[in-house]
Amino acid sequence: MRIELATAPGSPERPNEDWASGSLPASGQGGVLVLLDGVTPPRGDDGCVHSVPWFTARLGGALGELSGSRPDLTLTEILAAAISRTADAHRVTCDLSHVRTPQATVVLARWNEHTIEHLVLSDSALLLESRDGEVRAVLDDRLDRLPPGSLASNAIADSTVRNKEGGFFTAAADPSVAARAVTGSTPASGVRAIAALTDGAARWTEVFGEGDWTQTLGLLRKAGPQGLIDRVRELEAADAEAGRVRLGRGKTHDDATALLVELD
Repeated sequence: MRIELATAPGSPERPNEDWASGSLPASGQGGVLVLLDGVTPPRGDDGCVHSVPWFTARLGGALGELSGSRPDLTLTEILAAAISRTADAHRVTCDLSHVRTPQATVVLARWNEHTIEHLVLSDSALLLESRDGEVRAVLDDRLDRLPPGSLASNAIADSTVRNKEGGFFTAAADPSVAARAVTGSTPASGVRAIAALTDGAARWTEVFGEGDWTQTLGLLRKAGPQGLIDRVRELEAADAEAGRVRLGRGKTHDDATALLVELD
């Protein structure tokens, strides 16, 4: 079994708000994958004295520890507990009811010799490669199903769809959001590899259309996570030089993180 990961900030002038970890073994067997993409708040008050990287490190650390040490808990219960633990760490100093309190997308996977469990919340991606090479993408597509104009501005998104019924959900300070995540399990005998991508790394497929998810995993295996991120940066730079603006790109460069687990 092998785990390989890479991450790169969207800008050298801003801290990387992604967080990722892989651990072996979990409770004596199997392993755990955690990937978070911190949500960059607009300039101004977000009700919190802490940074997004502080939040993702706290939440990611809690997710990794609980996933590896509590096999009796489901991934939904683990996410709820990790959100509660993180919220308790700054409840006294910060306004956790603020719509822009620090938050993140979540990908979580845990496996043993029998089963691979998964959880995805918001727009990061989890890929499962079968023994015959077929790749299944586990996605939370609620952002893609929002009513037209919902993301026209931060103010509109925050008041109408962010962490609201009929909108989309991220891990912030409310543990009940864990029940909104996309979850499931797959027999471990049928899976050869697992990959996780923040949306900055998934741009190779989702924005630039350079290949489907099967080809994404193939690129990860051939060039490694850093190789995938390098390809994304080349495509972003070419667009910027040509003056192209593609639908779905809020930034020229975004924090990008990719993680590949080879189970064999």
